[in-house]
Amino acid sequence: IFFFFNDTATTEIYTEQIVGSVRCVQETGINAEYMGIIYIKNKLKMGRVPRVQRKGNPKSIFKSHNFHRVAPAKFRGLDYAERHGYIKGVVQQIVHDPGRGAPLAKVIFRDPYRYKNRTEYYIATEGMYTGQFIYCGKKAAIQTGNVLPVNSIPEGTAVVNVEQRPGDQGSFSRASGTYATVIGQTDDGLKTRIRLPSGARKTIDGASRAMIGIVAAGARTEKPILKAGNNYHKFKVKRKIWPRVRGVTMNPVDHKYGGGNHQHIGRPSTTSRFAPAGQKVGLIAARRTGRVRGGRDDKNKEK
Repeated sequence: IFFFFNDTATTEIYTEQIVGSVRCVQETGINAEYMGIIYIKNKLKMGRVPRVQRKGNPKSIFKSHNFHRVAPAKFRGLDYAERHGYIKGVVQQIVHDPGRGAPLAKVIFRDPYRYKNRTEYYIATEGMYTGQFIYCGKKAAIQTGNVLPVNSIPEGTAVVNVEQRPGDQGSFSRASGTYATVIGQTDDGLKTRIRLPSGARKTIDGASRAMIGIVAAGARTEKPILKAGNNYHKFKVKRKIWPRVRGVTMNPVDHKYGGGNHQHIGRPSTTSRFAPAGQKVGLIAARRTGRVRGGRDDKNKEK
């Protein structure tokens, strides 16, 4: 903090580290109220806050646009009926959820404990239609749209909206056109091995639930965008992620890759393992960057 006194005879600059409120240094006995003290509240700042760090601020323009969303897509709560038998629901409507590629199925269930109906929104699978009855529970049949524990599903079956843990109402394989595959069971049924859409294999609890089928709208990405306006409306309902300006096109004040007579990075694009928390984003301690080309044998050679 810098203090400037108007009296030329006693002009001095006092520098202090100030914590909390600003207090005045008066060594000459001059009343500071009448001397017109000018102080700089914050230290001089250079540069800008990078875009990748601005996204961490919950009040920034990068927050999700969720005003028109229909509902979270999740299974009904795990109860006695699903653990020991099954419960029947009817698909009342197939709806579009803004910002989501897959359609949602509005499913109506009878409440097993009260005289009322329960409305749930499930991720729609291929072949699902309005008026279809779907069954959820351990003793449900192996049919498209039914929800069962994965230890009751035969190996090789395509499933969607797989729970990571029993009762979490769906975690894996939820995007349009995706599906996971049951590839193995333990003898006691406590653990089940599945292959995720990425190709990775994962072992989950056998009591975790999944829906039989493939997520609908798999051909969504085959329709060409054709013009920038379609992309604008596509991402407007999601969040501020388009258009994305490259860092090398910016000025040095705006991005660490900015500036220079040619558009080039001019420094490593990776981040140190020992970088501070706010800077530790992107390719952290990466051994290599870019696309992984070649087969699995080439990947093993690189390791």
